[in-house]
Amino acid sequence: MAPEPEEDIMNEKNPRPLDEDDIALLKTYGLGPYSTSIKKVEKEIKEMAKKINDLCGIKESDTGLAPPSQWDLVSDKQMMQEEQPLQVARCTKIISPNTDDAKYVINVKQIAKFVVGLGDKVSPTDIEEGMRVGVDRNKYQIQIPLPPKIDPSVTMMTVEEKPDVTYNDVGGCKEQIEKMREVVELPMLHPEKFVKLGIDPPKGVLCYGPPGTGKTLLARAVANRTDACFIRVIGSELVQKYVGEGARMVRELFQMARSKKACIVFFDEVDAIGGARFDDGVGGDNEVQRTMLEIVNQLDGFDARGRTQIFKIHTRTMNCERDIWFDLLARLCPNSTGADIRSVCTEAGMYAIRARRKTVTEKDFLGCCKQGYQRIPEVQRDP
Repeated sequence: MAPEPEEDIMNEKNPRPLDEDDIALLKTYGLGPYSTSIKKVEKEIKEMAKKINDLCGIKESDTGLAPPSQWDLVSDKQMMQEEQPLQVARCTKIISPNTDDAKYVINVKQIAKFVVGLGDKVSPTDIEEGMRVGVDRNKYQIQIPLPPKIDPSVTMMTVEEKPDVTYNDVGGCKEQIEKMREVVELPMLHPEKFVKLGIDPPKGVLCYGPPGTGKTLLARAVANRTDACFIRVIGSELVQKYVGEGARMVRELFQMARSKKACIVFFDEVDAIGGARFDDGVGGDNEVQRTMLEIVNQLDGFDARGRTQIFKIHTRTMNCERDIWFDLLARLCPNSTGADIRSVCTEAGMYAIRARRKTVTEKDFLGCCKQGYQRIPEVQRDP
């Protein structure tokens, strides 16, 4: 006879308690066939490890130190004395690179040159020629690579915080702002345009004018706009007392700039060192001249000769139209150096980028020559 609904409700409200057999059955849920044996072995291992520790005298400690009875202060003191400081050297050459028998020629200043190997904590890929390294004082083995030596005064020239000046805060310089953005921002934001035309981006821009016309303000706006590392140098900081110090600071400055992914170097008050190249025969301003020549050397390097041939060299990798009259361009640039001709080629590429073209035309070159030199009459080619 089926139970009535009222009896089922009463059974749900007062369930039957579990007995020992039910509890033992629930404990077996999820256990494997060897669970009991494994737990027994683990318990025996813990008991055996405790007996061994008791025999050895090891006790648990919150500080991780051994008991005072096991301290060996003499050995510890001797070990600390054996860890001598490293000596700074420079790796001048690598013998048999990329092999297991590679050796390194190091130059320890004011001592001598040595052929040494690597320490246990250094990988061969970490060491390069010309790198500063740390060597031990016994076998002169290379222990650690060191960063390049840069004057702290040069490192302090890096602007960490962005200025709060924007292009909207610079008034009356609309044309100058456009040219500044083309020269500084465009190579960083759209480098593929220069690659397609086959030209190198401009290396810099020179802002000139009376004091208070917004030159420094425009540079601060560029620093606010870009995410690149911005280095601000005041020209008077490069004028040093001793011979060669200013040129050394310039080299270290550009070395630090090249180590960055993207970097903008701003020379403020460059007229402190930026006079014309001259030789007064007395040598009064030789140090200032040496500093300026080092800046020019870091920027543009060497020049070539032969204007027509230089035009062909600089346009060799550019995407130019055919039958460009290079002889005419050479005649339109009298008394120009190789650096001037290269600037003309770069500016012609900028004309093509402004016009959204992928090819540099002869008209672009003529426009650059007219802009850089005196007014040239219109030249028409024979059909």
